[in-house]
Amino acid sequence: MLRHLPGILFNLQSQARSSIVAEQHYDLGNDLFLSFLDPCNQYSCAYFKDTDDLEQAQWSKLELICQKIRLAKTDSVLDIGCGWGGFARYAAERYGCKVTAANISKEQLRYARDFCQNMPVDFLECDYRDIRGAFDKIVSVGMYEHVGYKNYRVFMQVVHDCLADDGIFLLQTIGDNESRKSCDPWITKYIFPNGMLPSVAQISRAVEGLFVMEDWHNLGSHYDKTLMAWHQRFQNAWPELEKRFDERFKHMWEYYLLSCAGAFRARSIQVWQIVFTKYGTPQPACRG
Repeated sequence: MLRHLPGILFNLQSQARSSIVAEQHYDLGNDLFLSFLDPCNQYSCAYFKDTDDLEQAQWSKLELICQKIRLAKTDSVLDIGCGWGGFARYAAERYGCKVTAANISKEQLRYARDFCQNMPVDFLECDYRDIRGAFDKIVSVGMYEHVGYKNYRVFMQVVHDCLADDGIFLLQTIGDNESRKSCDPWITKYIFPNGMLPSVAQISRAVEGLFVMEDWHNLGSHYDKTLMAWHQRFQNAWPELEKRFDERFKHMWEYYLLSCAGAFRARSIQVWQIVFTKYGTPQPACRG
């Protein structure tokens, strides 16, 4: 179909275009997002194990990530797409490790720097393609959906170049059951410009020759619960938000949150936590 042609012909997620999603979505204002997120400011799937509470579920998700990468105080950690600094603060505060957090959203970074003040966290305002350095552990949560299929391999090469030979990399991403070269047109137009969901095959091709896949964990059902919790919190926050946003925006975001919850409930899309190591690394105990 014609609507797929731009994604086939052009690199819609090129470095020159990478700031579009930040400007049109993440820079809408911290007051919007923090009105319905948990205190750790997690804008990604929670882990509702033994709880129905969003805040506890997000704490559990953060701890699950730390356990899977075998985080230790002596580690240097890179967080690609750090959001409002929730993981960076959790890792620095709970584990005492040094974190480097990268992002292209000016609004998110402005908040994150204050949120992680006086902690061993450094922030980089840059595209992932410009990241350099050496790190014991690397995580990327909810950012790979903005990379695009033409850049999946480039992203993985950057991670490989920055990861210590005996390091661990964890990727959390929404994923599609089938390989595609475009995303939902409504979501792309109104919510996440140039967003794209990777498939198992696309991720596999991107890491071939670079990483060993150590663990692949599907958390799709947990994202249904996460989105429904966000929707309820969004409703509760609307009396304050309507001072800045109109009814059209409200209906648009209701549709966004509920339709995505429905897609996870129908199992049309998934969310994966995937653990990778470099070739020759001893297998980590990344699932308990």
